[in-house]
Amino acid sequence: MRLAREIRFSVVETPHEGRAINSWAGWPSTDGLAPFLALRATVSGSVDGRTGYLCNIKQIDELLRERAIPLIRQRHESNASTAAAAIVSDCFRACASVVPQAVVLERLELAATPWLRFAADRSELPMVEMTQSFEFSASHRLYSPELSDDENRRIFGKCANPNGHGHNYVVDVTVAGVPDAKTGATVELPQFERIVKELVIDRFDHRHLNLDCDEFRRLNPTVENITRVIWDKLSGQFANARLTRVRVWETPKTYAEYSPE
Repeated sequence: MRLAREIRFSVVETPHEGRAINSWAGWPSTDGLAPFLALRATVSGSVDGRTGYLCNIKQIDELLRERAIPLIRQRHESNASTAAAAIVSDCFRACASVVPQAVVLERLELAATPWLRFAADRSELPMVEMTQSFEFSASHRLYSPELSDDENRRIFGKCANPNGHGHNYVVDVTVAGVPDAKTGATVELPQFERIVKELVIDRFDHRHLNLDCDEFRRLNPTVENITRVIWDKLSGQFANARLTRVRVWETPKTYAEYSPE
C-alpha cells in the first residue's frame, strides 16, 4: 500500500507562524510576495489491521515540517546552492531514516511552481526527476487513410469533420539525472526549455497538424501519436540527463503518457 501526503508552505518566516489556521492553503502562510512551495511525500508499507492506517498523516506532516522545511529555508536564506534538484535530494535523505516505524519513504516531490516539479525516488537515487509543463495550441482532424470514410465517421465521430478542431495541449516533459556537484541542477533549466521550445513547441504551435506538419501527413494525430512523436523528438537531446516520460494533455480530462519503461 502507498500513501501520499502534501504540505504547502512559505519559505519566508512571518510574524504569524503560530498554530495553523488554514493548513489546506498552506502553513506557514505568507504575507506579500514570497516563495511558496508544495512538498509531497509518498510512503509504503502494510496497513495496520487494528486502525486501518498505513501510518498517521500527522506524523508525515511533523516529519516534513521538522526535517524538510528548515533545510529548504536554510538554503534559501543563506544563498547557498538553491537548485531544487539538489534540495529535494537532500530533503529525501534527511527524512528517509526517520519516517514513522513500519513505513518506507518511497518518493519526495517538490513543486517549485505549479508548472515545475522535482522528485527524488528511493529506487532511482542519486538521480532526481525534473518535470516542466509547456503549452501549444493546434488543430487536427482524426482521420485514418487506411479506413473508409464511413469507418472514420463511425470511429472518430465529429472529430473526423474535414475542417478539424483545436486544442490547447499541455505537455509535461520529465528528465532524470544526478544533480551537478557545483550547480545542484540535473540539467540547466534555460537549456532544457530552449530544446523543448525549438523541437516541439515552435514546430506544432498554431499549426494544423494534418496539413502543416510532415509528422502527421500519414499518421493520425491522436493524443497517443502526438505523445510518441514528441518523445522521439526529445529523446537523447539532454546531455546530462535522460528523458524518462512525456505526458500530453489533450483536455483537462484526457492525457496520454509515453515512457519506454
